[in-house]
Amino acid sequence: MSKQPDPSLLVVDDDTGIQRQLRWAFDDYATTTCGDREAALAAVRKAEPAVVLLDLGLPPDPDGPGEGMAALREILAERPDARVIVLTGQKERAYALKAVSLGAYDFYQKPVDIDELRVIVSRAAYLRDLARESRAQQAEAGRSAVPDLITTSPAMQRVADQIARFADPNVAVLITGESGTGKELLANGLHALSKRRERAYVAINCAAIPENLLESELFGYEKGAFTGAHKTTVGKFEQAHGGTLLLDEVGDLPLSLQAKLLRVLQDHTIQRIGGRKSIDVDFRLVAATNKDLEKLVETGAFREDLYYRISEVRVRIPPLRERPEDAVLIAESFLVTWTAEQGLRRVGLSPEALDAIREHTWPGNVRELQNRVKRAAISADGAITAGDLELAEPEPSEGPATSLREARRSAEVSAIRDALRRANGNISETARLLGVSRPKLYQLLSEYGLR
Repeated sequence: MSKQPDPSLLVVDDDTGIQRQLRWAFDDYATTTCGDREAALAAVRKAEPAVVLLDLGLPPDPDGPGEGMAALREILAERPDARVIVLTGQKERAYALKAVSLGAYDFYQKPVDIDELRVIVSRAAYLRDLARESRAQQAEAGRSAVPDLITTSPAMQRVADQIARFADPNVAVLITGESGTGKELLANGLHALSKRRERAYVAINCAAIPENLLESELFGYEKGAFTGAHKTTVGKFEQAHGGTLLLDEVGDLPLSLQAKLLRVLQDHTIQRIGGRKSIDVDFRLVAATNKDLEKLVETGAFREDLYYRISEVRVRIPPLRERPEDAVLIAESFLVTWTAEQGLRRVGLSPEALDAIREHTWPGNVRELQNRVKRAAISADGAITAGDLELAEPEPSEGPATSLREARRSAEVSAIRDALRRANGNISETARLLGVSRPKLYQLLSEYGLR
């Protein structure tokens, strides 16, 4: 049986005596020591430590917190999942609390009590490993049958199953949901899973094109059909022949074009504007809208016969507020992918930011989430905070003890949730993963209001 690797620890302190003391105290760890910010960043890149013990007072300003705070930001930007424990004197306590809000795991006030510090470091290393395993499992669980769809939500998994099930049958699919929920992503997935995947996928936004131009976009036109028609142009219906046509925002389709669309769907033929020849078209129709088409039918704004023609199968995407478990997963996945695509430095989400993401109602859904993450990734100095995301900050605390208690509470709640997911809700297995007894776990579940 192979030996488990020693947990990795980085000590950043300009006091060589403390370096020697901590290296001796943590001789069962793969421990690296250094004394300034530049060396700390190099060590983080080389050793990839699970836990960092960081003194705020570093040269060239050992009496101030500036270098230590800068080192914290750079360490978390380079290794977002590292657990940073700030070492502080009494006069630096307020700065230590600020460090926790920026993403530090905890702070410890000097002088050092080795036994206490070992417990804190051991727990930090365990929580880091637990979070890493949980993210890997969530990423695996989050993969669905639909390409690029990330979810662990049971409701969204059912949507993915619907898309996979309806991909091959040649039926018209209506996808409904609020703006920003991912209707076009599911339409793409429907085409990618269908027998038409090797043929064209054509999309048009019915709300983005003026009525007088929309008809020519859909049907195409013959040369000379109207002023400016200098050449014969193929429309979207012909472009999608053999493949899939997405009519996005179909609820905004003018009534005059609704009648013409109905005729196309019934006869499978079109005539270009200015033309007399009937052209056969064979495409799979997918329609999407954020409007209530049944209400539009009642008011006469949408044809009832067309509604039933385009909704042989209906798929509703739940808004992000109905699947909060997906918000953090999507944010973390998108952050990694987008920063890599843009060539930006790697950056992580602080515990405060993760809590803010979970609590926000996301009226703009996934689109809003992605936009906030983009802005934050560009502007953040270190780990992304709730402020960088322009989300509500946590309620101000009454004092340092309350702030520290809140920070530890947040870490424990996160660890318990991760362990519950890994154990599929099994209490005995969850208690084993957390290293606590079943009665203690029940006490924690009750204390934190978890199920």
